[in-house]
Amino acid sequence: MNAQATSHRHFHDELSALKVALLNMSGEAQAALGAAVEAVLQRDGEKASQVIMGDKEIDHLELEVEETVIRLLATQQPMARDLRFLTAAMKISNDLERVGDHAVNIAQSAERLLASRPIVPEPELLEMARQARTMLADALDAFVRGDAQAGRAICRRDDSVDALHASMFRILLTHMMEDPHIIGTAMELFLVSRNLERVADLATNIAEDVVFLVEGKSIKHHAEDGA
Repeated sequence: MNAQATSHRHFHDELSALKVALLNMSGEAQAALGAAVEAVLQRDGEKASQVIMGDKEIDHLELEVEETVIRLLATQQPMARDLRFLTAAMKISNDLERVGDHAVNIAQSAERLLASRPIVPEPELLEMARQARTMLADALDAFVRGDAQAGRAICRRDDSVDALHASMFRILLTHMMEDPHIIGTAMELFLVSRNLERVADLATNIAEDVVFLVEGKSIKHHAEDGA
């Protein structure tokens, strides 16, 4: 095998390793999100604290991905789909780091809720958490498989999470009007809902990057609607 072929094979091994790193990062972010929501629902301060402390690991994984991407861009000068893959990997690692931040925000809400009167958790909150985590997992799966059709399908699912967020707001507003003493608690739960809605938005960003990776076409901000 000549030097050029060896270099090409090494480059594609590095791209495969990047996929694995992003899957690991996604797993950490999904686990943090799940634990943070459980901390809210179970009023578990210890679990909330673990989520907050564990965020450093997600931050560290993001830096590793960024350093690898920058090195490969500098040394390999990739073209076409390989270039799109590297830019998408950088953006996805940033989105996953932000998912970790939203998990921390939810965990911090869980800590503040420990001192307040409990409100019965709404099924909408559980469903939002389930949908946001599933969207995130499916978006990474679509990225690894290079599945643009799956990416588009994930984008359409964001409307369901937005509707649940709006429903949570109406439910909590009703609670606050009935009992002003629970306004603080209700506002914390609204913040939890808002963070889950943002996670779904980040999963949508990743799904849009999948379409760009595969087709070289941007569908952000409905860019293809007028096509």
